Amino acid sequence: MKTCLTCSPKVLEIDAPRVVGRIATEIRQIVLCQLKRKGVVLGLSGGIDSSVAAALCVEALGSERVLGLLMPEEDSSPDSVRLGRMVGDRLRIRTVLEDISPILRAARCYQRRDEAIRTVVPEYGEGYKCKIVLPNLLEGSVYSLYSVVVQSTAGVETRARLTAEAYLGIVGASNWKQRTRKMIEYYYADLLNYAVVGTPNRLEYDQGFFVKNGDGAADLKPLAHLYKTQVYRLAEYLQIPQEIQERQPTTDTYSLEQSQEEFYFALPYDKMDLCLYGRDHDIQPTEIAAITGLTGEQVERVYRLIDAKRKATRYLHTQPLLIGDNEEF
Repeated sequence: MKTCLTCSPKVLEIDAPRVVGRIATEIRQIVLCQLKRKGVVLGLSGGIDSSVAAALCVEALGSERVLGLLMPEEDSSPDSVRLGRMVGDRLRIRTVLEDISPILRAARCYQRRDEAIRTVVPEYGEGYKCKIVLPNLLEGSVYSLYSVVVQSTAGVETRARLTAEAYLGIVGASNWKQRTRKMIEYYYADLLNYAVVGTPNRLEYDQGFFVKNGDGAADLKPLAHLYKTQVYRLAEYLQIPQEIQERQPTTDTYSLEQSQEEFYFALPYDKMDLCLYGRDHDIQPTEIAAITGLTGEQVERVYRLIDAKRKATRYLHTQPLLIGDNEEF
């Protein structure tokens, strides 16, 4: 591996005005010239990524060509809609509220999830809350198993290791949420002749932190080349509301509050960004350890985690495969 004598947290610093101008130019060219669409639609979650993506689209196309969708469901935090509206108001874009709970109930999303949880926590029932979590991946194997955390109506929390069947049942049911939201986004895209904007940052895109044909589906992804640290820098420059800039990144998928760290990533985003940078640039773990406060051994584990997630989520990035490579049969 390489040695980077000047490696520091500043390695991810960007010239925000220049980056915003370049991205806005590319959005405009892609939407209006390549895709030949009149504008864009995207979901507003109240998080940093969707807020910055919306602001970049306004820079590129003007507020009148950007539609923001607020798509809460039973397990969503009330802050998601409130902060999504705040962004819409700040950017002067039209927003539409679409509660997806009725669709999810009709598809038995919640019922299927609860049935999967009850295979390991039989008492789980009405009024209970849940989330799924990973152990501290810095202290063990990158193949650590998920557990479910449940909270009873009395507020008592318990944790149970998930079987493979229970885990897949919970995830399969929960993924309905992202796929339903994307279905609604494409409805409005078809209605208005708009393109759909995806909002993953580089860390999420690289590590497969998205649902195939759910939040992973889009016509363009303007943040997928930016580390999350850089997205926060753009948020500051674009004057995204301070409350959103200070909000902890969450999944907002399960009824119990859940950080992205305990659900998917081993570290806070700023440390994870630096580890991803180090892995991509073949930098010695000791160099990254010196600027993250981790040990060299911990960085090595994160490097292995990065490689493992890339391998495990390759399927998510795979386009539909054609049989026969277009040969005539």
